[in-house]
Amino acid sequence: MRTPLSLAVSAALVAGTALGLAPAAQAGETGTSTAAGIRFVDIAGEGGTVLKANVVTPAGAGGSARLPLVVLPTSWAMPQIEYLAQAQKLADSGYVVVSYNSRGFWQSGGEIETAGPKDIADASKVIDWALANTPADPTHVGMAGVSYGAGISLLAAAHDSRIKAVAALSGWADLIDSIYSGRTQHLQAAALLGGAGYLTGRPGPELQEILGDFLSSNLDKEDEMIAWGRERSPLTYLDRINANGAAIMMGNAWGDTIFPPNQYASFYEKLTGPKRLEFRPGDHATAEATGILGLPNDTWTNAHRWFDRHLKGVDNGIDREQPVRLKSRSADGYEGYPDWKSVHANQRKFALADTEHLWANVDSGANGGITLLTNLLDQLLRTPPTVSVPLLPRAFAGVWQSERYDTPQRVRGTAKVHTTVTSTKESGTFVAYLYDVGPLGIGKLVSNAPYTFHGKAPGKPFAVDLELFSTAYDVPAGHRLALVVDTVDPLYIEHNPTGAQLTFSSPTADPSYVSVPLREK
Repeated sequence: MRTPLSLAVSAALVAGTALGLAPAAQAGETGTSTAAGIRFVDIAGEGGTVLKANVVTPAGAGGSARLPLVVLPTSWAMPQIEYLAQAQKLADSGYVVVSYNSRGFWQSGGEIETAGPKDIADASKVIDWALANTPADPTHVGMAGVSYGAGISLLAAAHDSRIKAVAALSGWADLIDSIYSGRTQHLQAAALLGGAGYLTGRPGPELQEILGDFLSSNLDKEDEMIAWGRERSPLTYLDRINANGAAIMMGNAWGDTIFPPNQYASFYEKLTGPKRLEFRPGDHATAEATGILGLPNDTWTNAHRWFDRHLKGVDNGIDREQPVRLKSRSADGYEGYPDWKSVHANQRKFALADTEHLWANVDSGANGGITLLTNLLDQLLRTPPTVSVPLLPRAFAGVWQSERYDTPQRVRGTAKVHTTVTSTKESGTFVAYLYDVGPLGIGKLVSNAPYTFHGKAPGKPFAVDLELFSTAYDVPAGHRLALVVDTVDPLYIEHNPTGAQLTFSSPTADPSYVSVPLREK
């Protein structure tokens, strides 16, 4: 690969994650009970595979009373005690909670199936066990999880009609559009997930093969990889999810570099049952992190409210709120919308009029940062990646700028790029970046997205439509927006042959532009 530095960074991130998790895993392995109402148990999953789990039951539960059940599959590479703080909070408010370690990880048996059929069957087996061994009510069953647990929860809701409510946090609806958007491998995301899987679990042979083909850019296996991903995407089972009618709450971060927000928003629009969508600043699972530690957290608070409404029938008003809730990266407070399309109903374009010629294979300095770290800093300190736009080397970066705005421009939703590309080679990759540029030329990253093509005739122009990752960002008055395009970013695998050149033009019959979604005043 042409990006060894990004692999090294990813490996360091994985190592840090593993070192942080190991003591936590050991803490829950001594004995079968660590506190009143908490039991550590073994549950027989699909095929008899042992799933390590913990059960938290409300104090005084017993007799003939039946209580609502919440099942929590663990996140990728996390131990079974991941959700104990939230499980205790749920139990204190009257829920039976069963959290289990997904197969293939830590002490659970089996191999990592990556939300495959066995993982889906495991979720139903855990529900079966809970109904037989706890005072759980079979008519009031919910599932929730972060990341891997979110994906499994959505998939289970398609296959088990007993599930009446889901809180899917920092998850995926379309696995392909998550880590292969724009037909481009998200390198750091895949390396981080793969490395964490090897360190904390036992990847099955199918996952090992898929991961190897993906990271080595084996295009001969592209169709097989896409089919594998589709089988593991809740979007594939949308009709079943809608037919079963579970109430689904989804939450994600604007800067999620593993499961970007676009695919979640698109899936949300297609749901027909009770639903809620929340987006906040941050990166993968960082919006939920303080809640995992038991600290106050908006995401988990609303997940509890969601279950109270749809499993307990509590009239807490959550179903009367605007169902799409956004928090800007630039300001405090939440905004409400009736649906996702209303978020970006107001579009403003600026033209990409000038023709730009780029040499490929050289990083111009524009990039999307480092998985987990960069957007976490943006969440905490409001410090997105920056570049000096006037100093970007124009041999390796194309730059187009809007006029200077007299009033603040509140970007909300999905910016779109339409352009015409001509390549000297049949394959290539470019990354588009949208920057907020101040008076001194310093650009703060608003959004980005990669695009890869194969099989194009050299020298023949072709049109490209590219959606940037959805966001909420306020551009101050006196600033302008800039689109920057280059061909190398450590976040992604690039496919530019040596000596390749790319030309971005704006034909009279098909002008190039950026369409920016703006919040109305």
